[in-house]
Amino acid sequence: MEITQNMTISEKLKILTDAAKYDVACTSSGVDRGNKGQGIGDTHACGICHTFSADGRCVSLLKILFTNECIFDCKYCINRKSNDVPRASFTPDEVCRLTIEFYRRNYIEGLFLSSGILKNPDYTMGLIYETVWKLRNEYKFFGYIHVKAIPGASQELVELAGWYADRMSVNLELPTEAGLKELAPNKSRKNILTPMRQIQSGMAQSREMLGMKGGNRSAYWYTSKRLGRSMEIEEHKITPDSSLIGGRNDRFEEQKNIHKSSNDKTYNLSMDTGKNAILNADFKGRKSEKQIEKTDILSMEEHKTGSNALTMWNKTDTSRGFVPAGQSTQMIIGATGESDYEIMSVSEALYKRFDLKRVFYSAFINVNNDSTLPAQVGGPPLRREHRLYQADWLLRYYGFEANELLSEKRPFFNTFLDPKCDWALGHLEDFPVEINKADYNTLLRVPGIGVKSAGRIVRARKSGSLDFNSLKTIGVVLKRAVFFITCNGKMMYDFLKVDEDYITRSLVTNEGDVMRGFGADITYKQLTLFDDFQLG
Repeated sequence: MEITQNMTISEKLKILTDAAKYDVACTSSGVDRGNKGQGIGDTHACGICHTFSADGRCVSLLKILFTNECIFDCKYCINRKSNDVPRASFTPDEVCRLTIEFYRRNYIEGLFLSSGILKNPDYTMGLIYETVWKLRNEYKFFGYIHVKAIPGASQELVELAGWYADRMSVNLELPTEAGLKELAPNKSRKNILTPMRQIQSGMAQSREMLGMKGGNRSAYWYTSKRLGRSMEIEEHKITPDSSLIGGRNDRFEEQKNIHKSSNDKTYNLSMDTGKNAILNADFKGRKSEKQIEKTDILSMEEHKTGSNALTMWNKTDTSRGFVPAGQSTQMIIGATGESDYEIMSVSEALYKRFDLKRVFYSAFINVNNDSTLPAQVGGPPLRREHRLYQADWLLRYYGFEANELLSEKRPFFNTFLDPKCDWALGHLEDFPVEINKADYNTLLRVPGIGVKSAGRIVRARKSGSLDFNSLKTIGVVLKRAVFFITCNGKMMYDFLKVDEDYITRSLVTNEGDVMRGFGADITYKQLTLFDDFQLG
């Protein structure tokens, strides 16, 4: 279905907020509840979602797609090109006005902007960049902005957007390359990982740049160094204040090949002989070269940034750094046959190699009712998604590794127990832990003790010996911790014992029963006909 013409912003908003709900980089509300003039408060399903800042604050975001039109046909996506769904597309100014109006009404504190692929990756990324540029420079919006980096788009466009966004993300889509080829044949793992690596490199070098004596250098100088363009400056003895791009025919041909990607496209940051500098997206077809519609998305006259593209780069604000809030990604869980162990291994590699802030897991929902996709008996595997998030937390904050939690012989998490309790039950030789003596890292391994409570324990015991009442005040979850700790050499209850079957049954039983000592002599084992007899 083609994009409907002459739609109101409200009609577009309804379509594009609904289309964005499957991107789980934030927690979406999805609630539509009005007060009908008889009360206070008004909640609409307009894509208001929530994320958390570095200091723990909950931040409300306007979560929308720039467009749900897409040239790809991924089997799991509701917006795939073969689906007959209502299509809509914003303009950059419409997104800006929506963001500002929602902000003025105190609905949101920021923007989460993703998009389907309209025409081609460069064209789409250019529109996203124009949007964030206008928000920062024309609308003077300095709230939180999270944008998607479009796989396959040129490095220059991703780079420019990164200077204005607080966070960027590139969706991994599926855990393995084989799964991606099966369900999203138009996408490649290389095109996904390339901008991820670029963002990582940009963040690292931006931090270095911000620490340079004498303050920041120009965005163009920095970008040219990162993308390997410094040779052009040296060769032609061009200073960052002069026109590197355009003006001279002998230099124009050099700039035509400034970027080439693996999907046989070229991106030209060129200078028209007229007043405007324009980003041209040219695609090379199999038989002939076809020029896509020229888009005036970076008009120097409109943006009032000077007479050339280089001036625009020089006016890019680098004071906040490149993607200062870091990058994240998303994986769909359950659409392909990867085990929990494979998924956690991929997540661990992403954290170590790409400096990611978060990996988000999305339980697969067969929204297209595609017969080639796995059937979801009883609905999506939400408990599995929950266990993956718990394990992910252990990787990021508790010092665990994927091969400690799972293995090839035991590739899936326990349905009934959280990963930390499950790990502790497999390592009972390390327990019980003496609260008044154990170091910080050992305390982190105890079920029921979190990062904050472990730190509080270490600080509090400097003033004296701790008991179980002290631990409860500190915030330790005793219903789990009591099986794995001692205070001054004693467990909380005399009937507690460090036994796998007993602890397992106790953890999956009502907390009150455990504390009253019920089930102290009951094991988790299945009874057999021969338990009470000795044969032979």
